[in-house]
Amino acid sequence: MNSSFNFKKCIPHIVGILIFAAITLVYFSPLIGGKKQLQQGDITHYQGMSKEISDYREKTGGKEALWTNSMFGGMPAYQISVEYHGNLLKYVHALLTFGLPHPSGYIFICMLGFFILLMALDVDPWVGIVGSIAFGFSSYFFIILSAGHNSKAEAIAYMAPVVAGFVLTYRGKYLAGGALTALFLGLELFANHLQITYYLAIFLFVYCVSEFVGAIRKKTIPAYLKSTGVIAVAGILAVLPNITNIWATYEYGKYTTRGKSDLTINETGKSNASDKTDGLDRSYATGWSYGRGETMTLMIPNFKGGASEQISSHHEDALKDVKGEMKEYVGQMDSYWGDQPFTSGPVYAGAIVIFLFVLGLFIVKGPLKWAVLIATLLSILLSWGSNYMEFSNFFFDHVPGYNKFRAVSMILVIAELGLPLLGILALDQALKTSDFFAQKVKAPFSNFFLENKKVFFIAFGLTGGLCLLFLLAPGLADFYKSPAAFSGAGIGGEREHLYAQIVKQAGPQTTNQLLDDLEVARRAIFKSDVWRSFVFITLAGALLFFYFRSSYQRYVVIGGIGLFVLIDMFVVDKRYLNDSNFVPKQQVEAPYQPSAADQQILADKDPDFRVFNTSVNTFNDASTSYFHKSIGGYHGAKLKRYQELIEFQISKNNTSVLNMLNTKYFIIADKDQQPMAVPNANAMGNAWFVKEFKLVANADSEIVALTHFDPAKTAIVDKQFESELKFTPSKDSTSFIRLTHYEPNDLTYETSNKGEGLAVFSEIYYEKGWNAYVNGALMPHFRADYVLRAMHLPAGNNKVEFKFEPKVYNTGEKISTAGSLILLLVCAGSGFLAWKKRNSAA
Repeated sequence: MNSSFNFKKCIPHIVGILIFAAITLVYFSPLIGGKKQLQQGDITHYQGMSKEISDYREKTGGKEALWTNSMFGGMPAYQISVEYHGNLLKYVHALLTFGLPHPSGYIFICMLGFFILLMALDVDPWVGIVGSIAFGFSSYFFIILSAGHNSKAEAIAYMAPVVAGFVLTYRGKYLAGGALTALFLGLELFANHLQITYYLAIFLFVYCVSEFVGAIRKKTIPAYLKSTGVIAVAGILAVLPNITNIWATYEYGKYTTRGKSDLTINETGKSNASDKTDGLDRSYATGWSYGRGETMTLMIPNFKGGASEQISSHHEDALKDVKGEMKEYVGQMDSYWGDQPFTSGPVYAGAIVIFLFVLGLFIVKGPLKWAVLIATLLSILLSWGSNYMEFSNFFFDHVPGYNKFRAVSMILVIAELGLPLLGILALDQALKTSDFFAQKVKAPFSNFFLENKKVFFIAFGLTGGLCLLFLLAPGLADFYKSPAAFSGAGIGGEREHLYAQIVKQAGPQTTNQLLDDLEVARRAIFKSDVWRSFVFITLAGALLFFYFRSSYQRYVVIGGIGLFVLIDMFVVDKRYLNDSNFVPKQQVEAPYQPSAADQQILADKDPDFRVFNTSVNTFNDASTSYFHKSIGGYHGAKLKRYQELIEFQISKNNTSVLNMLNTKYFIIADKDQQPMAVPNANAMGNAWFVKEFKLVANADSEIVALTHFDPAKTAIVDKQFESELKFTPSKDSTSFIRLTHYEPNDLTYETSNKGEGLAVFSEIYYEKGWNAYVNGALMPHFRADYVLRAMHLPAGNNKVEFKFEPKVYNTGEKISTAGSLILLLVCAGSGFLAWKKRNSAA
């Protein structure tokens, strides 16, 4: 047995890892030393929404609350902040970040994971380094980090190595492929961004189908089935460490805005059938739809103007041809003219990447090419959302799970994976082919053969040539938002919309001049990026062309293309995440400062009441939750019934509903637009007895009944709970219910009533975990007033306790710990067996 270790073969892999770490550190250099941190909007929101949970964890020495009352009246904490102690994959993730300052490690893992995929595909390691940089520096990844979408970035980072596991398994390397699939799919699930994982599943499904078609043609169905079986086992191993989170999310998801509504009407009283699915409403799910023409941003970043911002912010050069008197006004107008409501920046995959991708469509063979092409096209079509509703509706209605997710433009992560993958496979194949230009390739869907030289120029023509065409004839593009961006306005596109806004003040002539100058500025933004994409495609094309003609050292072309790719992507990324995004550490750690209104309310030592803050965007705000228990909040998966209560009642200022929610304070803006606290003497308190109940037929009747009712006297109850009401409620002048102990997951009350009472608790009803105990005995409770808890209490003095005791967490954590150990042992054992087999064969 020859057990010698060939260090030379490892050199490019080691160099690659060091390069990934180095360029990550250069990009995120302000983080070095720890004095500054990246300011991320969603992380600031997270700090607000998770404050009660974090405080409880610190107070109890690490226990999990699993529930918070800090926003939307109260909701499970599963998708806010829960530490799953049983999942040991968190240590593997920490190891893979290479000790880089947070959150830069996500970009490093993006590159490392893509490198693993390319190595699984036998790509030259030096070419693999180029491909990994191209993938890792996709603009979208930096845009989401700037926004604070860390879990999304983490899930994206683990997409490529999961694909690598599938590839190895279907190529007969069952041990390595299965272990890789189990480990990285486990890490993918650990990232806890189910939407990205779902999109990865779409890519993998397409790949598995393509492999199946290949197996039929090659008559290798048994091998295919064996590989599929290995992947199935790997999938189970990946799920086990994450079972608590998956199980809890699955259980909770049915009750959120992602689940099916019990209502058949909307807030106007009309049928909601046309917009309704068994998940999100179609209009909400497609709210952020990529425009059809906007797809060109994959190759030309500012094809639609870049981010939603004033033109003068980052495009002052675009104003040089604007008439002097109009510069100030045009500079204040939006540089973005795509179809989304607004955007933080475009999805840019790289001009050179697109050129190589098109080349790959001709020269790369095998099922993987077709899987990548189909998945990429599918992601583009679905990203159009409301701009191609016929196609979207098919997926909403017939593809399981698709209607659970919003912001359909996010599905372009599939294209961002597929474009560099096929492009780098093309580059690798071209560099490995001797006399490349002289070789011939069969044209797709025909028996016609083309010389690679001709294919090369076709690819250049379809990318660089298209850029040149836009430079010569920019009128082929448009420079105003389309009518699709103003659906429902009944006023046409953006020019018509702006004209109607401005003409009354400025008059027709000045308005038309202003809008003409706006187009001049936008054309300049457009042409600048068209030119830069043309230059990068031409540089890469020229480098390859002269290599194929003169056969100079291949490392020159690899290094050159790698440098061009890095410069191209690095510069674009800096538009959206740069030194201005880094702030002193103290500013990130203390994101909110209490106003005078907050301080006034905090002086109230009542442990449990709600605050309705109208001085902010109430239902997209986490600052109130940082200090108080908020009527509003910030979260993408709030309880559906509470969202419906917002739409039907709270947004219409129904004071009876606000009173039943124990809204003890309002925060309003005073005459100087400063927040001011206003007490509400009519708040119902923590709980109360009612004299009567009103049974209603269904959810429609229940939510409508709240429009005119007195919560102090009457409880509105769905007839499904009629069995709990086989008594006559009584209430006397001495009756009371007092909250005596408060924790987010444990509330205790003292009650007194001479007769049997119907008690309503100003706490949000959620049947999957909340248990009610009367004098220590478990007792049933039910839903009243559409969202609150209610129960039948016996006469006399009683102690009532509500405890949040979800079985899913305690049971899941035990399975998670065992599953983590099994997965890690399987991966370690597979690695040892692979090493032993390799040495035996040496």
